[in-house]
Amino acid sequence: MATSRGIQLAQGIRQKVADLKQACRDVDESLAARAPNGRWSPKEILSHLCGPEGVGHLPLLKAFVDRDIPQLALDAGNPFFTPQRAAMSFSELMAECEANYQRVAGFAEELTEEQLARTAHVPELKESPLGEYPTLDGMIHGLGEFHIQFHIDHMREILAALAQSEQKGRGGRS
Repeated sequence: MATSRGIQLAQGIRQKVADLKQACRDVDESLAARAPNGRWSPKEILSHLCGPEGVGHLPLLKAFVDRDIPQLALDAGNPFFTPQRAAMSFSELMAECEANYQRVAGFAEELTEEQLARTAHVPELKESPLGEYPTLDGMIHGLGEFHIQFHIDHMREILAALAQSEQKGRGGRS
């Protein structure tokens, strides 16, 4: 039976995706593929938010329900930027990202209190506020709200750096 908490998590995810789309509204195809030196491009940021190609983030979350305290590994620094994703347009990547989080939101909406309280062992989170044994509730909240917000801020930083380098490239002229 769905819970109010699951519905709340889903609403938070959907709001963050709307915020992400708003942050990306002015990104065109030429800008989407550019990156400041040593940083990710806007396309790579979206690809990272999409998660592993073909599966997204849902298998990680389903493991909390499917197995008793599963040990999960995160690949936090991986942009998952495959040749297939590199060939996608920015709007296609945005649509994939939105679909990934829509699946996560739909999953969250159907969870019971008991399922939301299940835990997994995620060693990479040991030093994080979630801790090494996060609940499914905490993991969905972290992935769906904090993770997306982190990359909204990341996207804004990248876009500002690209705008600044463009200004320098024009000799500071507007």
